[in-house]
Amino acid sequence: MSIRSAKDRDIATIVELAEQRRLQYQRYQPTFWRKADDARAKQIPFLTSLLQRKDVLMLVHEDANQVDGFIVADFVAAPPVYNPGGPTCRVDDFCVAEENLWENVGRELLNEVLRLAKEHGAAQSVVVCGHLDQPKRSMLIELGYTIASEWHVRDL
Repeated sequence: MSIRSAKDRDIATIVELAEQRRLQYQRYQPTFWRKADDARAKQIPFLTSLLQRKDVLMLVHEDANQVDGFIVADFVAAPPVYNPGGPTCRVDDFCVAEENLWENVGRELLNEVLRLAKEHGAAQSVVVCGHLDQPKRSMLIELGYTIASEWHVRDL
């Protein structure tokens, strides 16, 4: 098992893993997480462009030459009314191939992003997690994450 920077050749697998997560999250909240019909086609050039950016961390986890998880993080400044002490490492896209992999693959990917984020001077890390994504939520809690905000959604 190993963690490495994502490459162009990994994009198709990353998109497939993200597609699985989109379908899962859509079941959690059908409007907010509603998958676009052309989500795959749009995500490929987006992820490819992220590979070129120095302010983005995109890592994959491999087991037996098979990518079974990925994480994408970038760095953002807090709004001017807050001062966390430095940039925030924002983890938005982060998923594993199977729910039972959060404890090892998910944890390893996140720990490596946190290590790299510290090298970039980040003061905190924020990770997006669907409210019913219990395996991911449990892993985050075990790593010391707490809920800072919740978004409440209603159809209009």
